[in-house]
Amino acid sequence: MTDENESPDGARAAQTIAYPSRGAHGRRDAPEAGPHVVVLVGATGDLSRRKLLCGLGFLAVSGLTAGIRVVGTSLDDLTDDEFRTFARESVDAVGARKLTDEQWQRFAPMLSYVPQSAGPEALAAKVAEVKQELGERARVLHYLSVPPQAATAVIESLRESGLVKRSRVIMEKPFGEDLDSAVSLNAEIHRTFQESQIFRIDHFLGKEAAQNILAFRFANGLFEPIWNRNFIDHIQIDVPEALGLDARAAFYEPTGAYKDMVVTHLFQVMAFVAMEPPTALEPASISEEKNKVFRSLEPVLPEDVVRGQYTGYRNEPGVHPDSDTETFIALRARIDNWRWAGVPFYLRTGKRMSEGMRIISVAFKEAPKSMFPSGSGIGAQGPDHLTFDLADESKVSLSFYGKRPGPGMRLDKLSMQFSASESSHAKDVLEAYERLILDAMRGDHTLFTTAEGIESLWERSAPLLENPPAVKPYPPGTWGPNAIHQLVAPHGWRLPFERRWRGDA
Repeated sequence: MTDENESPDGARAAQTIAYPSRGAHGRRDAPEAGPHVVVLVGATGDLSRRKLLCGLGFLAVSGLTAGIRVVGTSLDDLTDDEFRTFARESVDAVGARKLTDEQWQRFAPMLSYVPQSAGPEALAAKVAEVKQELGERARVLHYLSVPPQAATAVIESLRESGLVKRSRVIMEKPFGEDLDSAVSLNAEIHRTFQESQIFRIDHFLGKEAAQNILAFRFANGLFEPIWNRNFIDHIQIDVPEALGLDARAAFYEPTGAYKDMVVTHLFQVMAFVAMEPPTALEPASISEEKNKVFRSLEPVLPEDVVRGQYTGYRNEPGVHPDSDTETFIALRARIDNWRWAGVPFYLRTGKRMSEGMRIISVAFKEAPKSMFPSGSGIGAQGPDHLTFDLADESKVSLSFYGKRPGPGMRLDKLSMQFSASESSHAKDVLEAYERLILDAMRGDHTLFTTAEGIESLWERSAPLLENPPAVKPYPPGTWGPNAIHQLVAPHGWRLPFERRWRGDA
């Protein structure tokens, strides 16, 4: 059923998952998105500088949409030309994707700016002006690149501006800080936007590798039959970060690693790994299967969690000298359903760690009995693993024991590996924000979080939030506090790798 703010074409677009691709000769594997005015709130902020402006620029000149106009707004008083200069300088300096001079010449006229001091009427007038350039099919997409505490005020301003009908809104994390705040936030947003109009973004799920989990699991008869407690011993989702606060103390101090990363990123990836096969490859079915995982997640208990804080964190600018904020967290999660009963999921993330990586590692159970003689090497290098690297190159590796060439029966751990960079379609890969913005334009919720899902996760987080264990110190450049080894025992952490990816130095 279509709500009053959704057009029929938007409703149809929401029924199929669309993964766009355009090759060197203009080939497109999915229909283009309709024309859109993108209202970029927080247009001069860090996320806009690094990701959004260059992503919108690429979408605007790639042929993946029927037309884009970007109306930026923020606290800075800029003219249209000053905003265009800001955008060009920002993307050239720190943008995730660079644009050529020719692309910029095409994109620059699509940019305009309205300072927030001009008021909601001025913003509405500018949107109406540029919307007219795109024609009667044009819709509005609001991207709220603002701190969470400012989101409700911005939404109220959009309502006052009359910019809600035939519009959608993308919201950045975190979506609340506990169950009560999440319920309150969702209720406040729903006063203005219907759930079908809201897109809670998680850039992890926009990565090619995250989506490849769905293809790997559900398109291959080799793996889906063994994707359960009978064959899988445990699963690790490991997202260490080498970077520190990066001048984000005001955000990070009241938030911490669990609220910043686990609820909004790692649990979302876990749902892709653990979900049941959806009835169809469409947003509603996939969202429901993800929500089933969240409803089946057992409460996160303090005894299943290790919180850490890197040495020197309390000396960072803006950090309280007695701060108890965790910059590291590792936990053992359990999913209480038929498929995953007894299989632990180990999640780990933190700041100032040894390396920045994004790994999903599936450990298979070892053979119940070995015919190989003692000293052959069987079992010496741990169980067989299926590993997904969620970096932009999108790598997959399957490790297994094989015979070492030569006399006798000596076994070594071998691996089969794939990288998206080796594919003939490697140039078609979209950056995560590009894909997610495009999906929001199409009304496709597949890779976004629902109100029900986020509230379920906060509900199951309550035991940890109410009684968090004390933070344990760890030196910068390590893999976290020593207590993580007791948490994962009798298993071992997959990172750091003993073997490197093929092609790594």
